[in-house]
Amino acid sequence: MAPHTVDENLVVELTETSGVPGYEDRIRERVIDELEGTVDRIRTDAMGNVVGTIEGDSDYSVAVAAHMDEIGFMVSHVDGDEDGGGFLELDPLGGWDARVLRAQRVTVHTEDGDVPGIIGSPPPHTLDPEDREKPPNVDDVYVDLGLPYEEATDRISPGDLVTMDQSTEFVGETVTGKALDDRICLYAMLEAAKEIDDPDVTIHFCATVQEEVGLRGARALGVDVDPDLAIALDVTVANDVPQFDEGEHVTRLGDGTAIKLKDSSVITSPKVHRRLRSVAESEEITHQIEILPAGGTDTAGFQHTYGAKPVGALSIPTRYLHTVTEMAHREDVAATVDLLCAFLESETGEHDYSY
Repeated sequence: MAPHTVDENLVVELTETSGVPGYEDRIRERVIDELEGTVDRIRTDAMGNVVGTIEGDSDYSVAVAAHMDEIGFMVSHVDGDEDGGGFLELDPLGGWDARVLRAQRVTVHTEDGDVPGIIGSPPPHTLDPEDREKPPNVDDVYVDLGLPYEEATDRISPGDLVTMDQSTEFVGETVTGKALDDRICLYAMLEAAKEIDDPDVTIHFCATVQEEVGLRGARALGVDVDPDLAIALDVTVANDVPQFDEGEHVTRLGDGTAIKLKDSSVITSPKVHRRLRSVAESEEITHQIEILPAGGTDTAGFQHTYGAKPVGALSIPTRYLHTVTEMAHREDVAATVDLLCAFLESETGEHDYSY
């Protein structure tokens, strides 16, 4: 099998498309378009999960999952007065670090179309000393629409959605932008679906929803799909930058796809992660081990819902998670596609993953 070549155009489309938890409509349509013609059947469920299935020669089934949702906001209130401007108060959808939100462009998604805005940041020299030293808080974030209050209330309503406005760029050997968590892994899953041909087992490629607010889509699919084995794909921490000691890196960009041993939500099945390592070594696919001290993924969703299931996970090392400049290495992305394909194509349903 030739090493995977990253499709830059598809990466840009997937990462720049909006889709916050519970409102993944736009990215869901894009996923369905990519799965058409590459799988035997496609279905969606009441939560919005997408499942593309390739039928195998046995009843044994494997679920592969990557989540579609990105962190964002919901408008909670339109603030202002009749003679002034209109500003939006926000409720977060997913985990935000308030330090990265100031002075960012955003897009407000309304039923009548998208509206641009910015997250305001007053000049520091105009603030009182105590305000300058005060730690930022997500609750203090507001969106300036540049519109009169009356027009703002006409165009924006509580419940409208807000995403960060950022383009995706290829910088050196990396790709950077918003929503690499988890669109870069969604890309890897979709590309694997295109490359898999005549598998021994049935494979369900699952694009899940609402991962960022509690693994909710994967928990539902754990029941509905009920696979014999589940492999989740997600980004993971790469703190291989100045100010972090080597022991704090977790993973490093350029060292290959990361085979997860644990995070705070799951301990992956030893026989699964050992076979992932064995396949990577035999196929000479660059890889590294991931031991993540905090954070959870869809892996746990499949393990917790419908009895004991063997689970594994592949992660793409990513710097600056939950910002608009998340960064991944193109060779790590390619290695993830290659290992996922090699693992699935060699899965016979006869491997013993039990203790």
